[in-house]
Amino acid sequence: MNFVRGLPVGGTARLGWLLAVCTSFTLTHAQVVLQPSGGIVRVQNTDMAVMEAGEPRQDLPCQVTQDKPFLGFDLRFHSGFDVVVPLRELAGNENLLTILFRVVPEADKDKPVYLIQRIRVPAIEEDAKGDAYLQGAFDIGEGKYHVDWLMRDRAERVCSSSWDVEASLPPKDKTMTVMIRPNTVEAVRMEQFENEPAVDRDPNQPLLSVKVLLNFAPQKATASTLRPLDTLALVSMLRTLSRDPRIGKFSLVAFNLNEQKMLYRLENADSINFKALGESVKGVSPGTIELRHLAEKNSQTGFLADLIAKEFAPAYRPDAMIFAGPKAMLDQNVPDDKLKLIGEIDYPVFYMNYIVNPQATPWRDAIGNAVKFLKGTEFTISRPRDLWFAVTEMVNRIVKFRNGKAVASVSGK
Repeated sequence: MNFVRGLPVGGTARLGWLLAVCTSFTLTHAQVVLQPSGGIVRVQNTDMAVMEAGEPRQDLPCQVTQDKPFLGFDLRFHSGFDVVVPLRELAGNENLLTILFRVVPEADKDKPVYLIQRIRVPAIEEDAKGDAYLQGAFDIGEGKYHVDWLMRDRAERVCSSSWDVEASLPPKDKTMTVMIRPNTVEAVRMEQFENEPAVDRDPNQPLLSVKVLLNFAPQKATASTLRPLDTLALVSMLRTLSRDPRIGKFSLVAFNLNEQKMLYRLENADSINFKALGESVKGVSPGTIELRHLAEKNSQTGFLADLIAKEFAPAYRPDAMIFAGPKAMLDQNVPDDKLKLIGEIDYPVFYMNYIVNPQATPWRDAIGNAVKFLKGTEFTISRPRDLWFAVTEMVNRIVKFRNGKAVASVSGK
């Protein structure tokens, strides 16, 4: 019996977003925060006694290892734990594992947060060999925290542990905005396409208008599915842009270059409809190419050329055009003579190129070559800090460019 341990994040950390086990184990519900009733969180007396004692218990043999907090592309600190349980300890008809833990901010010890998860265990033979691997996770803001953790089975056997964690941005990244307030604990957000809350924008200031051309594709061109890691990074690019108070209008074109398919379009809107985007990308099958495209030589290059020509053509001009997505290594780049037909562009062009391991593919891709021809700027995004500083620099440049145009226009009168 094999159990899933996790997925890589940014090539280094693992996604500990679920108490993830193989499909033979059933999660009765997602990991949730226990909400107080009448100002009090209701926890069994025996469980509370174990937590208050703060001493390790091994009635139910298990090994617990904490995960060091890391900052995800969603600009939230993710922390968690790994649990190893010998299968022989779960032998029998069926079992129910209840994992309960509380996370206490050091700066606000009177406000602990309790989280719970229940896992149904199938029948396991008495002589079963090997181990079961479980994971759990929670999100935190910057600060120091203490964790009291326990796992209980139906026989009321308990395994318990406790540890301290600290989440902190390095000094060079202190200008970044973490999306959870300091000394705050939250459950992990599993839904990647939730709409953003309204952004407080200054109505007395001229707001920017941007158009994003998003290649919604997996990190590996040969992949047959979009992994959560892929979608998280791509959606986070849009979220980081949408949160900038200087941007007031958004146009979005989502496409899949490998499939040569348009997925979603949004025109000159006040905000990005992430839920609608999520629905539109459900049917993406990166490893599938229509037969008619296979018969066409360099059909992907043709698709990209047509896309660029169409999106740069409208009379409505945004303050910036932004490409985003993973590297698109095609057999042929878009020919220069096709790009020349676009004519003079009076706004900046950018490319946020998402690649987990830049050293593995250091060459410029087809979109990057087109952006270079259009005298645009390319940013390599492999870590959350890359995304934050790329968006900050982009928006600063867009503001500067627009202000420069305004001054030139006044001077020319």
